[in-house]
Amino acid sequence: MLIPRDISWLSFNGRVLQEANDPTVPLQQRIRFLGIFSNNLDEFFRVRVATLKRMSDLRAKRKKLNIDIDVNAQEILDEIQMIVLRQQNEFERIWKNIIQELKQHKVYIKNEKQLTKPQQQFVREFFESQVRNYVIPLMIETLPSLPYIRDKSIYLGVVMRKKSTAYQDQYALIEVPVKSIGRFVQLPSSGDEKNIILLEDIIRFNLPRIFPYFDFELFEAWLFKVTKDAELEIDHDLSTSFVEKMAKGIKNRRKGKPVRFVYDKEMDNGLLQYLIGRLGLTKKSAIIPGGRIHNFRHFMDFPNVLPATQARKPAFTHPLLKDTLRVTDVILQRDVMLHFPYHSFDSLIDLLREAAMDAAVERIQITAYRLASSSRVIHALINAARNGKSVEVMLELKARFDEEANLEWKSVLEEEGIRVLLGVPNMKVHAKLCVITRRENKKRQLYGFVSTGNLNESSARVYADHCLLTSSPVIMRDALHLFEYLEKWQRGMMPLRRCKTLLVSPVSMRTDIARMIEQEIKTARSGKKAKIIIKLNSLSDPSLIKLLNKAASNGVELHLIIRGIYCARFPISKKALPPHAISIVDEYLEHARVLVFYNKGKERVFISSADWMVRNLDYRIEAAVEIFDPTIRKEMLSMLDIQLADNVKARLLNDRLDNQYAKNDSKHSIRSQVLIADFLQRVSLRTRKKLTRKSVV
Repeated sequence: MLIPRDISWLSFNGRVLQEANDPTVPLQQRIRFLGIFSNNLDEFFRVRVATLKRMSDLRAKRKKLNIDIDVNAQEILDEIQMIVLRQQNEFERIWKNIIQELKQHKVYIKNEKQLTKPQQQFVREFFESQVRNYVIPLMIETLPSLPYIRDKSIYLGVVMRKKSTAYQDQYALIEVPVKSIGRFVQLPSSGDEKNIILLEDIIRFNLPRIFPYFDFELFEAWLFKVTKDAELEIDHDLSTSFVEKMAKGIKNRRKGKPVRFVYDKEMDNGLLQYLIGRLGLTKKSAIIPGGRIHNFRHFMDFPNVLPATQARKPAFTHPLLKDTLRVTDVILQRDVMLHFPYHSFDSLIDLLREAAMDAAVERIQITAYRLASSSRVIHALINAARNGKSVEVMLELKARFDEEANLEWKSVLEEEGIRVLLGVPNMKVHAKLCVITRRENKKRQLYGFVSTGNLNESSARVYADHCLLTSSPVIMRDALHLFEYLEKWQRGMMPLRRCKTLLVSPVSMRTDIARMIEQEIKTARSGKKAKIIIKLNSLSDPSLIKLLNKAASNGVELHLIIRGIYCARFPISKKALPPHAISIVDEYLEHARVLVFYNKGKERVFISSADWMVRNLDYRIEAAVEIFDPTIRKEMLSMLDIQLADNVKARLLNDRLDNQYAKNDSKHSIRSQVLIADFLQRVSLRTRKKLTRKSVV
């Protein structure tokens, strides 16, 4: 019996909440973790809870379900509601403590009733000059239906009344224009105090100025937000193109059903019941009372008003690429592994820029899943096209919540004459690959990279990923096979089956992984050392979990580093070796996927784009690459050893999902992300010294 994936995911978000509660974490970061927790929960309701609701509705109608694990969706929804309410209470407790700590730093978050006279004047003037034009109040009682409620917005529900009677109360809605103005406004302050007011409280203060034409004397307003089903419904009209269907699906997403209603628990009961009724919510809906503030995701950008703390060391250039005229020349000679965010993402941009200008480069093929809003990757590819190169970009239009941005990138790329591939029906292309074809003196050279992370210079500053830069002929030939399939998928999967080095979903990755696990089991049965290390974002695939159980039962040493979803249960027995399973949640998001098989002492190390989930292994195009360079392989194993020894930010993963911090026999604090940064700096220094000695010789 597996742990339900959604319950396991909530346990992961609980680890994020732990970071917000950790007094050793700088206060600014703790506030940011509250924002991350809130943003994570929003997406969870938009996607997973919405899916469970649809499953529950289908089950209620006695329709046959085709799902990976036969579960009662309503039971899971009920458990989710209970866990979320508990976490919401913990969230409120942590936030109250943080407010007190902010006061110790003379940072005050003021509401509309706490303003001094100069601050009141400032708020009036700020409202008139900056806010009024964006405020459109809606008298909802006079409207035949509730107006469109935006999914990511916050709203003020307003009650207007007279002192003499309650019979003439009226309700109104105001969308808080955060996107146009921002959530936080710094108020005039005296001395070394710093006073901040939220945008909704500026609106609250000015309610009499917003409704001057009504004969009301009392105004009250409470914040709420609605989370909607984010499923993208794609119609099957054969007369429309896939791009048109995607555009229509994005437009129709706004009509998604509400799956969560979060409101200020102090809200007027009449207004609350009115909103619940007009939104079509029922007792089975996730109706969650909260505090005065909602959409805490904005707090990821809380104003920088706190004393500076010692920052992490900045990203640095990989030693093999530092002070070189061209990244390309190094890659054509040897493999290089970039570890983000420790290594600079600029090296990857430089590789693409060099290809754009290199007269010998004929073609660039690359996959793109999530791109930065002002992508230097795209700019480099556009320059390549302008310089006469053939450029092909596999742009995944189905990347959740990036669909609209990727549609825009498609237009930009095609305007520059770049060929845009749109993937495969009913599959997402999640592999992170690039192949650059260079021809000099009639000799063809292939080089490029295989990565665990997105080609996004913004997220590369906080996502921990690996990117292998290589000119290995066998790896690059396999990458070409993958692009051949993406160009001509209608002809079948034979190009993917030609891959000899890359493990590729959906044709070979699952079977190859299973084969390597079975080999470790066979070795353990013969009485020899057998060991597997798996680092993933999510582990939920039933058949591979079953194989891991078999491995543990046969004495295979298992080490699991799983950041998020962890559905595995390992029965306790005398013969089985209990796995060492941890999750690391720290300042950087552990996003890399790494697989290690002991292989009788000749370790095989892979980096991969794929988690161990049914969708990744059977319904996506994914790629894993083996690390052949012995120096890089040793480096990767050292980094994994550091993470497995973490006793500061690692939590134990178990059936109880209690997120207990990992302890070990070390007398020292081992915070893996800090130690990995130090380790890579030392590696860099040693490498630079070796290179210097070689150049002197």
